Amino acid sequence: MAKEFQVTYDCADPGAQAEFWGQALGYRVQPSGGSADWAAISDPDGKGPRLYFQRVPEGNTAAKNRLHLDVRSAPGLKGDERMAALEVEAARLEELGAKRLYRLESDEENEGIIVMTDPEENIFCLD
Repeated sequence: MAKEFQVTYDCADPGAQAEFWGQALGYRVQPSGGSADWAAISDPDGKGPRLYFQRVPEGNTAAKNRLHLDVRSAPGLKGDERMAALEVEAARLEELGAKRLYRLESDEENEGIIVMTDPEENIFCLD
């Protein structure tokens, strides 16, 4: 039997991270009972994992995440149509506080992606 899991982020501002990722993914922010030490979001359809954000004292010291989210923003699209859809989503996320790092064009093996960071500089990919 498969196990449920949640993805946990260590961060400085759990509420702000929950707001960003909630809007980025179309998830709902869950009530935290007024705690500023944690926040969580969940898929309103119950399909995706819960994301949990917990306050930690240290900053983000990793140069590169060993684990990251691929935000599936253009499933089934290819070529220019795919990259145009990714660009639209990248612009929306930049308005929410994300930063674009770079764009990888498609090749014989891989479709194109846009690599970004969330407001606390956690790397993620628009896929």
